Amino acid sequence: MTTFAILLGGRLVATPRLQSQLFGARVIAADGGMAHAETLEVEPELWLGDFDSASDTLLARFPDTPRETHPPDKALTDGELAVERAIALGARRLILLGAMGGTRTDHGVGHLLHAVALAERGVDVMLTSGDEEGYPLLAGAIHLDLPSGSLFSIMGFSDLSGLTIENARYPLDDFHLPFGSSRTLSNVAEGPITLRLGAGRAVTLARPYDMTGV
Repeated sequence: MTTFAILLGGRLVATPRLQSQLFGARVIAADGGMAHAETLEVEPELWLGDFDSASDTLLARFPDTPRETHPPDKALTDGELAVERAIALGARRLILLGAMGGTRTDHGVGHLLHAVALAERGVDVMLTSGDEEGYPLLAGAIHLDLPSGSLFSIMGFSDLSGLTIENARYPLDDFHLPFGSSRTLSNVAEGPITLRLGAGRAVTLARPYDMTGV
């Protein structure tokens, strides 16, 4: 399965877990997300965007990386442009780095919604800041390799029906979660977890280094 890592402009911590997840991935940088390339010791094959978030210093540090410039007045964000380019190049799995948190709440929420839409198109997506990860949850099942004792939450973007949580401190079986409910916040993994959903849209937010729930 062809994996592309998309460097976005949000907060990023270069954890050992993240480094292992990036192994073998091709890399595209979106505008200011190029700043993460040195931290992660990766070489993007393409750097695209309108470059309004890329400083002159950053531009000067990567003079040889192929660039694709887009006008500021465009219908897609730089991150969305990078994702579409990766899919056009054969990506079936995407790692969106710098997609969580940061100074722009609108961008962070936008990345979560975008990831769900991509999952509905059949693309395997993970969002990460290195110490926090996001996984779209649609009808079906997903298995997440989380450390025992680490925190995770399920954020519903609609009513969720048939929700099952296995191998967690607070398991659920074929549960109906109303939209807006906090019932599935701050659960604790007891090792790798399995999540099943009958219908609905959600994102699982995992904190693999956060053991405060122990």
